[in-house]
Amino acid sequence: MEAKTRSQETAADESTRPAPPALPWSARLQIFALSAATDLAQRSNGTVNRFLFKLGDRQTPARPSPDALGIRSNDLIVDATRNLWARVYSPAAEAAGAGALPVVVYFHGGGLTFLSPSSLPVDGMCRRFCHELGAVVVSVNYRLAPEHRYPAAYDDCEEVLRYLGATGLPADISVPVDLSRCFLAGDSAGGNIVHHVAQRWTSSSPPSSNPVRLAGIILLQAYFGGEERTEAELRLEGVAPLVNMRRSDWSWRAFLPEGADRNHPAAHVTGEAGPEPELQEAFPPAMVVVGGLDPLQDWQRRYAAMLVRKGKTARLVEFPDAIHAFYAFPELPDAVKLVQEIKAFMASYASVH
Repeated sequence: MEAKTRSQETAADESTRPAPPALPWSARLQIFALSAATDLAQRSNGTVNRFLFKLGDRQTPARPSPDALGIRSNDLIVDATRNLWARVYSPAAEAAGAGALPVVVYFHGGGLTFLSPSSLPVDGMCRRFCHELGAVVVSVNYRLAPEHRYPAAYDDCEEVLRYLGATGLPADISVPVDLSRCFLAGDSAGGNIVHHVAQRWTSSSPPSSNPVRLAGIILLQAYFGGEERTEAELRLEGVAPLVNMRRSDWSWRAFLPEGADRNHPAAHVTGEAGPEPELQEAFPPAMVVVGGLDPLQDWQRRYAAMLVRKGKTARLVEFPDAIHAFYAFPELPDAVKLVQEIKAFMASYASVH
C-alpha cells in the first residue's frame, strides 16, 4: 500500500477523532513525566540524553525479601560484558502448591530505546504478573538503541533463553519451575521482541535440544510499523497519550540499521510491504492484545491476521477504551481484566505438549 503524504497525515477528519481519554490523576501524572522525559531525551541528531530521561524514569532495586504480595525479586547476571541481566520474580514456596510453576520471560517496552526491568512501572507490573498468574517471571535487561542497534535487543533476549536452558534459574528461587511451560511476554517494543525471538527460537532450536519450550507468546500492544500511515495512527495523532508518530519514527530510526526505513522486516512483519516472516511448525500460539486508543492498533490486528493466514493460533484480545501501556496502571479496570485474560491463555496452553 502506498505511504500517505505529510499533508494526509495531518488532515485526518476531525470528526473521527475521539476525545482524549479520561484517566485518573495518578496515571496522568506518570504519563506526563514519562512523555516529557522522552521528548527531552530524544535528540534531533538521533542520540539519547540518558541523564535527562532518568528524570522521568524512577528506578527501584530488586527485593530479595518478600513484599506485601509475598513476591521476591533477585537480579541475575547473564553476561556482564554487555550488561545483560534479568530480574527474577518468584512467589513464596507455599504459593506454588505441589506442582512446578510456568515461567514467563518478559521483555519491557520503551521503543527499543528506553526503560529497564528496574524502571518502577516495569518492576511493579512484573510483580503483579508473578502474583496473579502463578508464574516465575524473568524480566530481561536487553541493550538499548541507538547505542546498540538492530539486532542487539533480539540477540540479548534469545541469549537469556539459552542461558535458562543451560543453567536453569538461580538456586535462591524457592519454588520449582517447569521450563517446558515457558511463555514469552512483552509490551510495546517488548511485544515486537517477543515475535522475533519466538521466530528465531523455533527456527534454530528444536524442542528436543533445549529444555526451554515455548508454550505460548503474549504480545501486549506490540510495536510494529511501516512506512504506511495507518488509519489509527492518523486518527489518534495528538489525542492518544505516550505514542505519536514523531516519537515512534525517532525510535525506529534509532534502532534500525543505518539507512533502513520502517519497512525493514524488524518493524514491518505483516507482509504488505514485503514477504511475510517464515514461521516454523513449532511457532507457538499467540495472544495479541489491542487497545482502542492505541495508535499502533492496526499493525497489531494485521499481525494477528498474518498468523492466522499462516496457520498459527492467534487469540486477539481487544480493549476498546484502552490507551497504549494501560497495563502499567493497576488503577485502570482494563489492567485487571488483562491479567485474567493472560491467565486464561496460559491455562489453555501450559499443558499442551
